Amino acid sequence: MAKSLVVVESPAKAKTINKILGPQYVVKASFGHVRDLPKNELGVDVEHDFAPTYQTLKESSKAVKDLKETAKKVDRILLASDPDREGEAIGWHVAELLKPLNKPIERIVFNAITKRSILEAVKQPRPIDVNLVNAQQARRILDRLVGYKISPLLQFGVRKGLSAGRVQSVAVRMVCEREAEIRAFVVEEYWTLDALLETTAGETMTARLFRIGGEKPQLPTEDAVREVMRSLEGATYAVSAIERKDVRRNPYPPFITSTLQQEASRKLGFSPRKTMSIAQTLYEGIALGGEGLAGLITYMRTDSTRIEPEAIGEVRRYIADAFEPGMLPEKPNFYASKRGAQDAHEAIRPTMPARTPESIRAYLSDDQFKLYTLIWKRFVASQMAPCILDQMTIDVAAADCLFRATGSLVKFPGFTKLYEESTEDDGNGDAAQPLPAVAEGEKLAVRELKPEQHFTKPPPRYTEAMLIRALEENGIGRPSTYAPTLNTIQERGYVEREKNRLKPTPLGEDINALLIRDFPDILNISFTAHLEEDLDHVEEGRREWHDLLREFYDNFMKDLSMAQERIGRELLGGETKCPECESPFEMREGRFGIFMACSRYPECKTTRRLSKKTEAQPSDEICDKCQAPMVIRDGRFGKFLACSAYPKCKNTHHLDAEGKKAERPKREAPQKTDQKCPTCGGFLVIRRSRTGEPFYGCEKYPKCRFTKPKELDLACPKAGCDGKLVSKRGKGRRFIGCDKYPACDFTLFGQLDMKTPCVQCGHAWTTVIKSKNKTPVRKCPACKHETDILAPSDASE
Repeated sequence: MAKSLVVVESPAKAKTINKILGPQYVVKASFGHVRDLPKNELGVDVEHDFAPTYQTLKESSKAVKDLKETAKKVDRILLASDPDREGEAIGWHVAELLKPLNKPIERIVFNAITKRSILEAVKQPRPIDVNLVNAQQARRILDRLVGYKISPLLQFGVRKGLSAGRVQSVAVRMVCEREAEIRAFVVEEYWTLDALLETTAGETMTARLFRIGGEKPQLPTEDAVREVMRSLEGATYAVSAIERKDVRRNPYPPFITSTLQQEASRKLGFSPRKTMSIAQTLYEGIALGGEGLAGLITYMRTDSTRIEPEAIGEVRRYIADAFEPGMLPEKPNFYASKRGAQDAHEAIRPTMPARTPESIRAYLSDDQFKLYTLIWKRFVASQMAPCILDQMTIDVAAADCLFRATGSLVKFPGFTKLYEESTEDDGNGDAAQPLPAVAEGEKLAVRELKPEQHFTKPPPRYTEAMLIRALEENGIGRPSTYAPTLNTIQERGYVEREKNRLKPTPLGEDINALLIRDFPDILNISFTAHLEEDLDHVEEGRREWHDLLREFYDNFMKDLSMAQERIGRELLGGETKCPECESPFEMREGRFGIFMACSRYPECKTTRRLSKKTEAQPSDEICDKCQAPMVIRDGRFGKFLACSAYPKCKNTHHLDAEGKKAERPKREAPQKTDQKCPTCGGFLVIRRSRTGEPFYGCEKYPKCRFTKPKELDLACPKAGCDGKLVSKRGKGRRFIGCDKYPACDFTLFGQLDMKTPCVQCGHAWTTVIKSKNKTPVRKCPACKHETDILAPSDASE
């Protein structure tokens, strides 16, 4: 019988580790977090030192039951969750649930799932690091306080179903501010002047005007450049200076989380979420034929560039064997991590440098192969010799002008033979040109003067890679948060992608404006970065986490109170305090919407209903039915054009995403089938509901209102079941169940989303569950993973 229970997060990780440890160990998965704050209440007792109330997650109940049953049969429990804050917290929550069994519980950590790493970790168990746990608890409580307290304001002030996140809101602000810079940018014209020159040996080179009278040239117009050209008529062109030197380009450091996400975005076109999902599979283990399951890379959530000495020795041996002499430097290359990096982790690297991408190509999917190749090349190149460039600069004097030509040639390729980092530019940079051999004082013939017109460009919109870099440079977020942050702001409809660039939606700009007005600290980049540093100090044991929460909450509540007072003055006639006990009112979300309640609830149950009245906005449109001016109104599904003579004239028009009058999207024509209607004998047609789901309806609608669900053609995701999913109705509610019922009791509710896979387990489709006055939730039918989303609003009024 097994003597030790090893608890990890995922089944894939469990399978790989189980193969390494053997029969004395049983390895079980917790399937991620097992406990969290409650979904429908704050779950934080602010009055009693911010004490959190944790609940076992519904989707984790089966895994928890299995862990408890297994734990009863072993002598000790080893928590082997990921080596970061989140992993430490998962282990702590599991330990809290298993504590009543009175079994020894210890923590083991490893940066790679290899035999050596796992066996060494098992030999060196340690207690749970409470500082790491407290840092994660503080982050979770901060995020809950912000989201729970601000979301009602957003829902009342902007739109129902919205929510705010501490880090996500700052990311949205950065995207909005970049968009504002672009809109405010004034394009300016400027010119450059190039000279095509010929040496006495008949060779040519191009030099650009560099100085006029010792000053940087200012050529704002064509007239200005023509005047310079006239001053050069008959001038003698002579070489005034030559500079030649060797330039060393050092290799790039191995990947950390942010640089991997950036480079995978630029080189492979992967979103940060996709990059991390693929990296997770490479870390947890891939079946390599006769070799069996093997972890291919080290842990992928890290901000450290440190490499274990053994790995450095292995990669140096590989470089010496695989490349020509000179490619291996005399000493290993070492790279400094950024300030505050967790050096207990390693950089992202292959677990075996000698395991080349081509050697395991047959066992990897296309995307896995691309990402592994990127990681492998970057790591191997990081320990190779520098690239040596022969760089040459030639200055040419003519009248009072100085032209300059620059060029470079690769003298020794070094690491660039294997790897070159991509950049964000548009490919418009000056290409390096080989320069001819010239002597100082040599006269040159001018073959052509080439003036060229240019226009200044606004700063570009962020790509996902650029935004991650900006977040990292400003100290916003940490390795584990970059991908979820970018995913969340797009999924909630605050930011959208346009030509692979991030652009704020009107909704995102409205939310950003409201938050900047009412919560300047929450949206302040420096404040958020300082808060991240404080969380790091909690992790290091240098800051007490309750003090951090208290300091944040006191300042946050001042902003919140001012915002609620403003709403009270506007909508409650200045009534900002409870008339019964004089305590302040605070905004809350209830079953029937947003309302003001006494802050002393439940001792005092005084409430006030809030009713938001929005005035119609004028427009330039004229009603095509009665010639009255049309106005812009807010409707159930967003803004639309309406006649100002309403209710005498009820004419309306659709507005597109840019707020312009547009034709309403045409509904898809029903598809006729050969099935007969059982009610009237007519033919059934396939129609689409408002949510886009297909169903069968009678062709004689509205005379005959018969409908039935369309076949789903989906396999039941329950393990071991070969049934098909079908639409059913029970207790007045439609749901999806297995056609093998009662042998299989699988059921799910919500709208099917066939285009969005699960971010946790990769299942091909998910469901969207919507509830009144609550944020929609995306749920995986396989692993039960849930994420809050903002469902797109309906396109029509």
